[in-house]
Amino acid sequence: MTSIVYKNSLAKNSQQYFVEWFRQVSPYIHTHRGRTFVVSFGGEAVQSPHFAYLIHDIALLSSLGIRLVLVHGIRPQIEAGLQVQGVSSRYVENIRVTDEVALRCVKSACGEVRIEIESLLSMGLTNHPSSEVDIRTASGNFIIARPIGIRHGVDYCYSGEVRRIDTAAITRRLDEGCIVLIAPIGYSPTGEAFNLLTEEVATEVAIALRAAKWICLTEHGGIFNPNGQLVRQLTLLEAQDWLQHNPNFEYKKQLINAIKACQQGVQRVHLVSRQIEGSLLLELFSRDGVGTLISTDPFEHIRKATINDVGGILELIQPLEAAGILVRRSREKLEVEINYFMVQERDGMIIACAALYPFLAEGMAELACLAVHTNYRGANRGDSLLAFLEREAQQLGITHLFVFTTHTAHWFRERGFVPADLTLLPVSRQSLYNYQRNSKVFLKQLG
Repeated sequence: MTSIVYKNSLAKNSQQYFVEWFRQVSPYIHTHRGRTFVVSFGGEAVQSPHFAYLIHDIALLSSLGIRLVLVHGIRPQIEAGLQVQGVSSRYVENIRVTDEVALRCVKSACGEVRIEIESLLSMGLTNHPSSEVDIRTASGNFIIARPIGIRHGVDYCYSGEVRRIDTAAITRRLDEGCIVLIAPIGYSPTGEAFNLLTEEVATEVAIALRAAKWICLTEHGGIFNPNGQLVRQLTLLEAQDWLQHNPNFEYKKQLINAIKACQQGVQRVHLVSRQIEGSLLLELFSRDGVGTLISTDPFEHIRKATINDVGGILELIQPLEAAGILVRRSREKLEVEINYFMVQERDGMIIACAALYPFLAEGMAELACLAVHTNYRGANRGDSLLAFLEREAQQLGITHLFVFTTHTAHWFRERGFVPADLTLLPVSRQSLYNYQRNSKVFLKQLG
């Protein structure tokens, strides 16, 4: 009997986990549908024994209605071709000098990688309830290029740079439901082919298409701070500041490309490790992802609440109300008082909130309903929200903040609040004091 109960418990836990997971993922499925994403990866990814899993995930994204452009690299494939011919590679400033022998290897590598990707995508979606999900691909001469030429006395021969992207042609293929494959090779109006840098091609394609996202699958992952911790998000200004203060960090070029893309119309750039199984799905369908996000708009920010935030605030505070930490608020009361609330939003989710009720005649304001989602505590979000509210209060001419608390007195004391007598508060607020809760009163002078 015990064994049956245990198995039933496991089954229920598994079912509940699936339900919660699907609820979290569903908004992203809706948001991403119909948007254009550029996904770039190096030739090393193609050589990986796990490459088929990555392509399967890409096929899955396509089946969900995401418009995909894949930009692939070919560096190790070129190296292998040159090695067979007994020729050494030559690089100047990390750019290959592409002579005629190397160009033949470039063309061969492009064909090899393209065929590998197309063959894997031709499998469609394995273990899918519908056998009619076909993944179509399209490639072509989408990149118009020009030669790098001679720089500092070095003739780069058939190494080139992007001159123009045939955006209209790519868009037509996307409109037809195709995954567009783009190799790091471009063509001149005179019929010449040029070897290009994969990173440059991906950057220029994302900009030309004004892609909603450029996901750059890297060998190392995102950006890490000096302590080895992953930097999960940077606004455009923060990314520029990072470059200024870390001019020689290892992956400078990728961050420069990400900044350029965001400056020229790409909404978000994701730097993600290809080494993590399912990293593409984890980055796109979870709120925190597994890489570094660079975005034109703050991924997480504090703002005034609107009537549309009522549901998110209720979901955030109800567990604290049930525990007796916060006073219960009905939806109707919250709707009436929504203009007093501030929220901290993370990619569309309310992760923290607080209310500021001013008593202008007395130069005081009540800080209430300060709450941070359990998954996002420990990162000073409460402090950020408090600082925001203090600035708002000072702009209203408020000189003192007060708060009622039953569970978190120590938190407020650590932030400059001191115990106070109820009689020091505005008379209209004193009359509403709940003696049954027996909350403690704390006061903080601003400025």
